[in-house]
Amino acid sequence: MATTANIHAPLGAATILHVADAFTNVVNTVVDWYESRKTRRLLSDLSDAQLDDIGLSRADIAKL
Repeated sequence: MATTANIHAPLGAATILHVADAFTNVVNTVVDWYESRKTRRLLSDLSDAQLDDIGLSRADIAKL
């Protein structure tokens, strides 16, 4: 006779998992924003000729 175990995580464990996922998402969003900001800043320091060499214009920087 086979029996199946009906095992569920405690309610607190699921809540902690959701909180940890939310925190991770916030951290990833901040890191992505910072990297984009850093890229825009570095590109802004390039001359128009250098931007043209890589196929960008000043207007393109704001879109990144």
